[in-house]
Amino acid sequence: MSLNVRLSTAIALGKTAATLSRVLRRGGGTTMPGRVARAVEPNVVGLLARRLRGGTVLVAGTNGKTTTAHLIAHIMRAEGRRVVHNRAGANLAAGIASALVEHADLRGEPAGDLGIFEVDEATVPRVVPALAPRVAVFTNLFRDQLDRYGEIDYISGLWRAAGARLPAGFVRVANADDPLVYDAVREMPGTLVTYGLDDGRHALPALEHTAEARYCYRCGTPYEYAVTYFGHMGRYRCPTCGVARPDPDLVAREIELAGPDGAAFTVDAGPAGRARVTTRLPGLYNVYNILAAVGAALQLGAPLARAADAVGSFLPAFGRAERMTLDGREVQILLVKNPAGFNEVLRTILAGGPLPVVLIAINDLIADGRDVSWLWDVDFEMLAGRAARVVAGGLRAEDLAVRLEYAGIPAAAIEVERSYGAALDRALAHTTSRLFILPTYTAMLAIRAVLERRGVVGRFWE
Repeated sequence: MSLNVRLSTAIALGKTAATLSRVLRRGGGTTMPGRVARAVEPNVVGLLARRLRGGTVLVAGTNGKTTTAHLIAHIMRAEGRRVVHNRAGANLAAGIASALVEHADLRGEPAGDLGIFEVDEATVPRVVPALAPRVAVFTNLFRDQLDRYGEIDYISGLWRAAGARLPAGFVRVANADDPLVYDAVREMPGTLVTYGLDDGRHALPALEHTAEARYCYRCGTPYEYAVTYFGHMGRYRCPTCGVARPDPDLVAREIELAGPDGAAFTVDAGPAGRARVTTRLPGLYNVYNILAAVGAALQLGAPLARAADAVGSFLPAFGRAERMTLDGREVQILLVKNPAGFNEVLRTILAGGPLPVVLIAINDLIADGRDVSWLWDVDFEMLAGRAARVVAGGLRAEDLAVRLEYAGIPAAAIEVERSYGAALDRALAHTTSRLFILPTYTAMLAIRAVLERRGVVGRFWE
């Protein structure tokens, strides 16, 4: 391989930035190295990505990107592949560049043969030309961070525009149960592989108020839902123009949920066969994530049976149902970021019965979304009478406390504590068994930093 001096300089300076960032404790070196490298060589992503002999995988969507990308990486490592992955969740262009720089030598030779990158949903059009993905996974679309993304129509429009720039032979793996996703990707070039659920025992009695897809995006007629699993996920059709949920290529059947402890289900992949999956990942939303990951892995050459086995040994990514032990109690962190996802997390942790305490931490920093009015769309009413106490933490703890009172939780049962360490200690004082922590993104990082100082978790980027 001939030496590209500019690329080598970009890699060297990027690696130096990563080292300094960690030594000076200014972060995990997950973003700044990419910024530095791109300043020297603007096409660093494209130059390094095209040297990955097995190509790249892109994972985009509102919820589940990190877990799905980690799952794909885990399955493919079990298949003997050497994976380059932005595992710390830095999913903007600089974060992707940082991962590529980290896994390359100074000549630009990658340390792996397959790239797996979670990508911020609004960043998809910017990185598609450079990554030229072999497989792209589209998980779901929910209203999220309105101050940054705007309405979901905007995101779906970005995805459609990105479709015109996808390479020949491209495979897209998409959530058939989400009409917004299906409408956004169904006319993209290449092969379409869809996934969905088929188990009416887990259907909701009616469409949730958090559902985004109520009207057909083709003709404006209200969708008819035969089954709804959560949010707007389900079996839908438009009675006017005929747009309907397709028959998925991968289907989850015989789903058994074990509350926060995981799930088991059968993956029916048609000609590829059937396999039983047992996972530590909880909730229906993670059944979708697993289907997405298995669908991508099949396209990359992994046999179904071995993919299912690999899922069984997968440990949750940081903050996504991550577990640890602190002062003799089991602590489980479940990231929350929008109403639909929050509602599913609440259902999951309450599946085992009433709880002595729940710690909820809400921040309003850029990565969380500055507008916290979405809290009023979360069904906190589920906690009323089922959680004896709620500790409200984070920068917007007082806003959360007000919302909890309106949800029917007595003021005497709500403790407000903005300090992350103090909030953790207050919550631990009210339980002798398990503590569930439900934080937004930056609150999750702050709480993990407290847990890191107490020696119970490693650094999030490791």
